[in-house]
Amino acid sequence: MDHRLSPELEELRRTVEEFAHDVVAPKIGDFYERHEFPYEIVREMGRMGLFGLPFPEEYGGMGGDYLALGIALEELARVDSSVAITLEAGVSLGAMPIHLFGTEEQKQEWLPRLCAGEILGAFGLTEPDGGSDAGATRTTARLDPATDEWVINGSKCFITNSGTDITGLVTVTAVTGRKPDGKPLISAIIVPSGAPGFTVAAPYSKVGWNASDTRELSFADVRVPAANLLGEEGRGYAQFLRILDEGRIAIAALATGLAQGCVDESVKYAKERHAFGRPIGANQAIQFKVADMEMKAHTARLAWRDAASRLVSGEPFKKEAALAKLYSSTVAVDNARDATQIHGGYGFMNEYPVARMWRDSKILEIGEGTSEVQRMLIARELGLVS
Repeated sequence: MDHRLSPELEELRRTVEEFAHDVVAPKIGDFYERHEFPYEIVREMGRMGLFGLPFPEEYGGMGGDYLALGIALEELARVDSSVAITLEAGVSLGAMPIHLFGTEEQKQEWLPRLCAGEILGAFGLTEPDGGSDAGATRTTARLDPATDEWVINGSKCFITNSGTDITGLVTVTAVTGRKPDGKPLISAIIVPSGAPGFTVAAPYSKVGWNASDTRELSFADVRVPAANLLGEEGRGYAQFLRILDEGRIAIAALATGLAQGCVDESVKYAKERHAFGRPIGANQAIQFKVADMEMKAHTARLAWRDAASRLVSGEPFKKEAALAKLYSSTVAVDNARDATQIHGGYGFMNEYPVARMWRDSKILEIGEGTSEVQRMLIARELGLVS
């Protein structure tokens, strides 16, 4: 496959690169230190059309695809991951379920505002006792025939974009019945922000991604119309697995951006920092470390673009998405560690971008499927089943 960018995608890459360096980079450190959501930056991303990149123009999208989204995510993450994950979650987890599984009425109601970045959507899957076992859903929803409403009870945790001032909805997985063998029927239901009984907790105190929004959610007899069912009843788990498969490509692109950002900052610092009478970049130990970092970032880029190309072409991509997510997240952690080492004591100071990258990198081996889950998926695709 030829993974060189078309002129249109290269123009997109350059536009987002310029935005990241000129708009995001000068401001994001202050937001990060204050643990504050960067509304101004997110609004500008909306005006640029980034939240609508992979969606049809008829719903206010840009008519692009997952490759275009990945390119934007990579360029943003080269500068900051909080901004990048806000876009990733808003598109892959917030709007994409409605685009793929929603009725025409649901698409018309939600997608134009989601594509414009006027509102954010969230993905309510993970539960406190579930973790990687996404099928262990305890949240329930029963249909009240008297009012034709779903009544939802339960809780979700680690939900991105769920408590901002512009959050418009959370798509929630809930048990809506039982199969003949007793296994749960899991469905997906759209819950608008502000619904009575829907409580959003205070933001988590996190190690990284401090300028992104992550919350715990609780549902106490939350009532929404029966028409808010997303897709078929009982197919919510299967739908969300597909969303996660696609989302791994987006996370891989984000992780690649962080890995490349570590290279960028290390090259810059190695040229500027002098020790023993010369730039530290003149030392072979630094040169080789940076060369290895570049090799890893480049290979990660090939991996996520390969998975994205397969998705866009309609080919099977589950294994390639897992490979890309596993490798790129590992590389992001490796490069962040090495970049911090190259910066020495300054790498431990939050005023330097590599300190932020070091703090942000670890979650990439956990979120949207841990590295262990990716290995499990790859093994299954190779025919190794237990």
